[in-house]
Amino acid sequence: MVATKRKEVPTNYDRKSEVKAFDDTKEGVKGLVDAGVTEVPRIFHHQPDEYSIHDSNDPEESQFSIPVIDLEGLLDLTKQKEIVAKVGEASETWGFFQIVNHGIPVDVLEEVKNGVRRFFEQDTEVKKKLYSRDHFKNPVLYNSNFDLYSAPATNWRDTFSCYMAPIPTKPEDFPEVCRDILVEYSDQVMKVGKLLFKLLSEALGLKPSHLNDIDCSEGLLLAGHYYPPCPQPELTLGATKHADNAFLTVLLQDHIGGLQVLHQNKWFDVPPVPGALVVNVGDLLQLISNDRFKSVEHRVLANRRGPRVSVASFFCTGLLPLTKLYGPIKELLSADNPRKYRETTVRDYFAYFNQKGLDGTSALPHFEL
Repeated sequence: MVATKRKEVPTNYDRKSEVKAFDDTKEGVKGLVDAGVTEVPRIFHHQPDEYSIHDSNDPEESQFSIPVIDLEGLLDLTKQKEIVAKVGEASETWGFFQIVNHGIPVDVLEEVKNGVRRFFEQDTEVKKKLYSRDHFKNPVLYNSNFDLYSAPATNWRDTFSCYMAPIPTKPEDFPEVCRDILVEYSDQVMKVGKLLFKLLSEALGLKPSHLNDIDCSEGLLLAGHYYPPCPQPELTLGATKHADNAFLTVLLQDHIGGLQVLHQNKWFDVPPVPGALVVNVGDLLQLISNDRFKSVEHRVLANRRGPRVSVASFFCTGLLPLTKLYGPIKELLSADNPRKYRETTVRDYFAYFNQKGLDGTSALPHFEL
């Protein structure tokens, strides 16, 4: 639970200089924890949240939970129709679902989590060489909080990210401690992504190849998140309430948990399921489906336990200078369902989202007609 009583942050503190001092260490949140911090610094203090947390022990609420969809049996036509219906319903209502029997071996899932852990727990001086905020200079980017200078509060996590498609990062540019597994995992998760776009196309009543044909699976950005144990988890968050600026996100989380989804104005836990992947609709898929599929806000709680590790695979081309325009799919529009969004490039959407930062509001309204 997140406590609602929090210390008031003094108004006379110089946030800008404290943020810069933190950034200049190039050691991230892990550096604070390694130094033995016992109190969460002010830059990490978040305002109390307005939504309550779903009580899974309440008999009236126990029927609500994130759908878990078994992908086994896709070759059977009847089973396939059932799976498509479940994927469609979950994408329209929750915007989130978990998948099992997705085809990625458990040892690959375990090794990529271990690889992320190894990256953050390697020698600090080696890591510092990759610390940057410029994705065009550095194929592999390591920092703490991509929106450190624009967000109202800092999150208790460190991240490294790299493009895996359409222009893959060269193997020699990957950190040695996780090089092989990042390549292996991204190849596997790309196959899962293409399969999901096929199922989502069918759920929209389109031909199975539609979303792949319009390049929804062209880009893949991989992010390894590291959430160190937090001495005062009630004061901060691992990730602020936000939606994703991709077509689709496929997330691998470890056993610790902390991911929550906002559904019917309540926070619902996304419990770790061994061997499962968490899938969520991104803003760009909501935009092109003209609000049929929902890009839902979610957050990550801070925790005394840890470190928590997760691997997020974002299907989008990010800031690559591609000119393809995306708007609501024409086949989905009608007199009763008129276009709700203007066209945009992925780059413009991504840039607006990043400039806005995780401020607790959606980027989608900016693109509404």
